[in-house]
Amino acid sequence: MPKWLRNQLMRAFYGKDRRQIRFLNACWFTYREKEQGALPPRRH
Repeated sequence: MPKWLRNQLMRAFYGKDRRQIRFLNACWFTYREKEQGALPPRRH
């Protein structure tokens, strides 16, 4: 997770800003899906 996103999430959690937490959570999942789509599939 990028440091800037972690910092914003921490700020939102400390401020109990649920709207911001939901927004940042959606950003994180979108970012992660995009990154995983660019990478070859993992072998377990």
